[in-house]
Amino acid sequence: MIIWLQFLMCILVIGYAGIKLSRYGDAIADKTGLGGTWIGLILLASVTSLPELVTGVSAVTIANVPDIAVGDVLGSCVFNLLIIVVLDFLHRGESVILIGFAGFNILLSSSGFSISVGHVGIYSVFIVVLYAVAMSTVFRYERNQLAAFAEAEADRYPQFTLRQLTIRYIAAAFLVVAAGSWLPFVAKYIAQQMGWYESFVGTLLVAFVTSLPELVVTVSALRLHALDMAIGNLFGSNLFNILILAVDDILYLPGPLLAHVSTTHAVSAISAIMMTGVAIVALLYRTKTRVLKTVGWASIFLFTVYLFNSYVIYLYGE
Repeated sequence: MIIWLQFLMCILVIGYAGIKLSRYGDAIADKTGLGGTWIGLILLASVTSLPELVTGVSAVTIANVPDIAVGDVLGSCVFNLLIIVVLDFLHRGESVILIGFAGFNILLSSSGFSISVGHVGIYSVFIVVLYAVAMSTVFRYERNQLAAFAEAEADRYPQFTLRQLTIRYIAAAFLVVAAGSWLPFVAKYIAQQMGWYESFVGTLLVAFVTSLPELVVTVSALRLHALDMAIGNLFGSNLFNILILAVDDILYLPGPLLAHVSTTHAVSAISAIMMTGVAIVALLYRTKTRVLKTVGWASIFLFTVYLFNSYVIYLYGE
């Protein structure tokens, strides 16, 4: 019970602080005028993924549980796409390349083929380059969207000063760092006591906790009738999540990170690719047909893939 209470505490702290962090980060970008700049885009893209970053760094450095680190990243990508089901239920009316690249290298490493520079896999270099290319594309689109939104409302947070926002942002970030650093240890103990694989705990439980900010921010954007912003937040978070793999790889000293984890993580990568493809098709060819007048067929597929991915990781993880 004690370890599950600690897990619940991590959920509450990361959920609460992560939500506040997202709000304060958006407010700081708005007040400083950074929203339409590269700095602002990186700030906003990384805010909701900070729990994954901190948890991953702690997992590969202090806790020494690489499967939980990789499981968290790929599991978060899958969970983010599952959030589209929530959007579909509530709504009436380039990340796939990086994910595929990660899954491809997991399978290559399992066969003994691994090119590295020191202890860092060469794939981390390509992940950083692909991320930069993808972000440049997103930046051009987001700059126009933010400019139009800024014209509609000059100051969206008049009740706060920049100093107040900065202090609150730092406080929220501290809580996320503290809880995120402890989360891998809690997950490790849960895996040991329950007899579960670390890859399963990382993909399902840890990914759920660290993805709570994305869930709340996305639903909040939908309530503002900003569906494009909601979907963009999910795809943007997945981009940054894969970049976290490169960071974790650099900090994991025993060798290339993907060569030291379960090959079942490739299932999560493939699941994320399938879910991303379905989400893109659903966005391009929107249909009004709904199952039991609740969600579309695309959402049913996304939910099914998520369940199948969890089941496979549970049975064959390490």
